[in-house]
Amino acid sequence: MTLSQTSRSPGAVRPNTASLADQAYEFVKREIITMRLRPGEALNEAELMTLTGIGRTPVHQALHRLVHEGMLTIMPRKGVMVRPVSLDDVLAIIEVRLINESYCVELAARHAQPHDFATMEALLERSAACVATHDVERMMEIDRDFHLAISTASRNAVLAEILRGLHERSLRFWFISLSEPHHLEDVHDEHLDLFRLLRERDADGARQSVQRHIEAFRATLFNRI
Repeated sequence: MTLSQTSRSPGAVRPNTASLADQAYEFVKREIITMRLRPGEALNEAELMTLTGIGRTPVHQALHRLVHEGMLTIMPRKGVMVRPVSLDDVLAIIEVRLINESYCVELAARHAQPHDFATMEALLERSAACVATHDVERMMEIDRDFHLAISTASRNAVLAEILRGLHERSLRFWFISLSEPHHLEDVHDEHLDLFRLLRERDADGARQSVQRHIEAFRATLFNRI
């Protein structure tokens, strides 16, 4: 699928307070994560300029930022292309998540405050609505936000920042796994279980719950790739 084949129309990026380079970055990143730009697809700066209504320099800056973050790769004599989905990348991310998120939920079970639980509960309500409408893209965002809320509740800013980076790198894989039939419901149920254990201050139970959650993600993703 090429950029010209997407459902986007010229000027798809709406003006806001973010810089033009940030707007172009968010647009291209979203296209990659949601697989509208396919793994291995070459990118054309001129087409991106037309689609976004943004000039060459900000688009160029956005692409190089995504190269630095590992979502795009530069191919000699071919230009910039979407980085293929790699099982090695998935395994590496999952291994690091298992270690760091297990510790994170233990901390959150001990240190979460009422407003943290209120944030998580609101996200779970929105998650239920996504399950009902099978909104994969929005569920992907809520999945990330739910885990970020737990990171915040851990009261360890360094750990939260590490996990934020891991979750951003996981988004494309989350979109793939959530596209599996019934997986939205499974993720919602797993989040409900984790939330219950956190609210009960059950640190050991929360650790086991998040490990099952990540292992289920790995199994589902391997069936899709």
